[in-house]
Amino acid sequence: MTRILSGICFLVLTVGAVRSAAQLQQVHPFRDGTPGVTGYRSEVLALVMIQENEFLRLAEAFPAEKYTWRPAPGVKSVAECFLHVSAANYNMYKLIGAPFPPGLDVAGMEQSTPDKAKVIATLKLSYAHAKQAITDMPDANLEKTMPWLGGTITQRGILLYIVPHIAEHLGQAIAYARINGVVPPWSEDPPNK
Repeated sequence: MTRILSGICFLVLTVGAVRSAAQLQQVHPFRDGTPGVTGYRSEVLALVMIQENEFLRLAEAFPAEKYTWRPAPGVKSVAECFLHVSAANYNMYKLIGAPFPPGLDVAGMEQSTPDKAKVIATLKLSYAHAKQAITDMPDANLEKTMPWLGGTITQRGILLYIVPHIAEHLGQAIAYARINGVVPPWSEDPPNK
């Protein structure tokens, strides 16, 4: 009986792992498109989709016990880095008219948990929010201006700002991974064709 239960548990875990890995394959939005979004917003959405895929694949590749690792005292841990990105996906897109989901504590998000499953779930939800914000944004809003760091910026500029900000933290997460012996999964993908 124990063997049968062990076998069933192994099968369930294996199928779940294969399904999870299959869902996190490399994305190709420049080739496959960004349904429902065109023009400048499509280009931004494509970059956001690529960043989402890389963050999620890297978050999955990190061992759970490394989520509390930090390179030095006072520097973001692995979990805090991923959660900072999640918070940014809410804070930055609020500037283009995408309100926070009801009841979401964005202010406390970065230190909310070191639990791998919760961090990954938070990342997924934040990227769903970001992609929806870009999809829902009317092209007419791209030229709307708002105050920004003592000057003004367009909503197009906000979208332009978001991508390198998140890329900065992707670089941080990649450095954390390499230091901890984690190979970024996309570096082992077959070449794009």
